[in-house]
Amino acid sequence: MSPDSVTPGSVRSAAEVNEQIRALWLRAGGYLSAQDRAEYELLVVEWAEAMRDEIIEAA
Repeated sequence: MSPDSVTPGSVRSAAEVNEQIRALWLRAGGYLSAQDRAEYELLVVEWAEAMRDEIIEAA
């Protein structure tokens, strides 16, 4: 997955995004290249947004 394919405001759950983050780390062998780092940063932002949305829904 390229960083360009991560869409802000994604409808994926925090758990789905977290799984993708874990897969990225496994695939990268614990060392992130510059491209992996960019993807990771986008995924973390998406995860945080999903967490916020899930907390708001629960409230």
